Amino acid sequence: MPGNSQRRGSIRKGTSKKGAVVGSGGQRRRGLEGKGPTPKAAERPNHKAYKSTQRSKAPARTAAKRSNKPSSEMVAGRNSVLEALRTGMPATTLYLAGRIESDDRIREILKIAAAEAIPILETTRQELDRLTDGAVHQGAALQIPPYDYAHPADLIDPQAPGIPLVVALDGITDPRNLGAIIRSVAAFGGHGVIVPERRSAGMTAAAWKTSAGAAARVPVALAGNLTRTLEEFRKAGFFVLGLDMDGDVELPDITLATEPLVIVVGSEGKGLSRLVGETCDQIVSVPMSSAVESLNAGIAASVTLYEIFKQRQAGKA
Repeated sequence: MPGNSQRRGSIRKGTSKKGAVVGSGGQRRRGLEGKGPTPKAAERPNHKAYKSTQRSKAPARTAAKRSNKPSSEMVAGRNSVLEALRTGMPATTLYLAGRIESDDRIREILKIAAAEAIPILETTRQELDRLTDGAVHQGAALQIPPYDYAHPADLIDPQAPGIPLVVALDGITDPRNLGAIIRSVAAFGGHGVIVPERRSAGMTAAAWKTSAGAAARVPVALAGNLTRTLEEFRKAGFFVLGLDMDGDVELPDITLATEPLVIVVGSEGKGLSRLVGETCDQIVSVPMSSAVESLNAGIAASVTLYEIFKQRQAGKA
């Protein structure tokens, strides 16, 4: 039939009622040719090896300056919070649990916080557990801000009257020793304390507590390099005295008490580090009974500061 022949003819010629049929154009042949060798793992964007390579090419981050000296802390517990407020420890926020049972401690805490204009926030006990990292808070916690360290140069020409007297710590890692030394510096006419940026105790809540309020009056300076800092003090006219068991002179016989001084206190176990010891003008020892091997760093500093204070007072007479 004519109609059928026309249909067969249109099929042979690659045409239909809808128009011409589009050919593959070699796409199937190219698809069978393959894509070449598989790229290495480090060259594939979705592979972890590639991401690791990109991280290694990124510029290294600058090391953050020590905060040692932690940023902010939480003092937990009614007694601890009350003592912190009584000693003038700086605080940014007082947290109290909702519907807390009031007693004499809580009433005094609220009174001091109000007088010092410390913000008071009521929160849940679960939130206090989180803020204090699970410590026993008894429904009260105090947030302590980061300590504002002075610069060592500020202690070269102190604003307080008297002959300059500074204490530097070399390897003291217990913040309670730092607090005790700050308290002695305040008691015996000292002008400040220097702590190294590394491997040293910082001004934590424990140091504040042990200082019994003296930390509010005695500046603490942060030294990037203790040896260089001591050299700068020497150039400014200070004498540097190091405390060590094997001293050149025993404490009562020191002759530099009336000069501007930096007293360097080493750790109880290791004493002064080598470079710091070489920087000192004189090594002083505290005479002790043979039954005792060494003194606690805070006690050694206190005894030395008292002797210097006594000699300076005698010089005024």
